[in-house]
Amino acid sequence: MRISKTVFRLTAILIGFFVATASADAESSFYEKEHIRGFISIGGDYRNMNSEHINYINRLLFSSGKGVIQESASGDSSDAKFVGDGSLSSYDHFDDYYLGLHVNIGAQYKQFLTWFDINFMPTQVSEGSGATDAAWFAYGADWMFGWKLFGENTFINLIPAAGIGFNLLNLHFVNSYDILNYDGGAIEDQIKVTDMRNRYYSTFAMTFNAELELRLSFDPISIGVYGGYRVIRYGEIDIEDVEYGSADVNGDTFFLGARLTWTFLSPWQKKQRDRL
Repeated sequence: MRISKTVFRLTAILIGFFVATASADAESSFYEKEHIRGFISIGGDYRNMNSEHINYINRLLFSSGKGVIQESASGDSSDAKFVGDGSLSSYDHFDDYYLGLHVNIGAQYKQFLTWFDINFMPTQVSEGSGATDAAWFAYGADWMFGWKLFGENTFINLIPAAGIGFNLLNLHFVNSYDILNYDGGAIEDQIKVTDMRNRYYSTFAMTFNAELELRLSFDPISIGVYGGYRVIRYGEIDIEDVEYGSADVNGDTFFLGARLTWTFLSPWQKKQRDRL
């Protein structure tokens, strides 16, 4: 948790810097609202996950402690047995990389930019002999703040950015279980799941995202390549009111990608165009 608090404080400082700089610029020019330009971009990137991150996903889905309770013929609960899920060994574990997809919607005032980075990914699937496939996917959003280092309208620009947001990790188990983490002890001492369903179970996490983009502008279109690092700290996952997994799991990813941006004309630019 100390790391999470540190990065969020760092984000607050960076956002404060961006906002203060933009505010100072706005005061010196009386903040010309008609010079604000909206933009939208789409992009994709290669994302590599921290080893703890992918190990956490594979452990939740494929660890050997999962199974059902087999009641005795007499119905005596003391004679009940744990039967592990033998199908788990038929599934391939997931890799530590995936394709990230993004839609950015934001606004630019002179050199200052702010946007919402909506991120998602194709569902990762592993097939085996269980009742269903094992699967996982994640999605989220970050509120980003950036600054064009080389000026507002230069052909080549560097844009550092940082922001905070959230991420939702979604997991689909291969079978419905009575016990998720059998420790070898008596059945009555185990934590039991009631009515586990054929559905995705999710865990929510706050995020800190930092990136650097190299952009070529062909106004109104621009092409950029970028790289960065996203800090994520996952907690336990709630499965029918049973907390499963670990707290404060390092879910960090680093990424390299490209994006295409369309920047709309500002109200002032539209007026100038209409006068021609």
